[in-house]
Amino acid sequence: MIQRLNHTHADVAEKIYGVFQKSYAVEAKLLEAVDFPPLQRTQNDIQTGENDFYGFYMDARLVAVVEIAHQKPAVHIQSLVVLPEYFRMGIASSLISFVSVTYPTPLFTVETGFKNEPAIALYKKFDFVETKQWNTDHGIRKIRFEKRL
Repeated sequence: MIQRLNHTHADVAEKIYGVFQKSYAVEAKLLEAVDFPPLQRTQNDIQTGENDFYGFYMDARLVAVVEIAHQKPAVHIQSLVVLPEYFRMGIASSLISFVSVTYPTPLFTVETGFKNEPAIALYKKFDFVETKQWNTDHGIRKIRFEKRL
């Protein structure tokens, strides 16, 4: 079940933070990243942020989160994370489908690490097209995708 998360509440921000930490730890290993900015976000960063957050619940447990940033004229998927024990269950696909329906826009964007093959395959499955690659100041190669409607 997907529902909007009120990240301004401390208890909700704490749950989001927990999912982020577990999921991004796996991505950091995939990317062989020592300094991985998503792991440096704090609960307070989440709680005071201006983005929209939606959670995927299974058995009353928050198991995945998608964070949406409005960057007119596009909607940017800022974060899409799933707890590792729930990988490969179609949850990320459900969240992308939800975002596509919930945010009518002519352009969706998303970025991930170049070595994050599962995420890249997911975005390509939803017809996202690679538009850019670059190296970050943290030594991570990133890739940007767009989907135009």
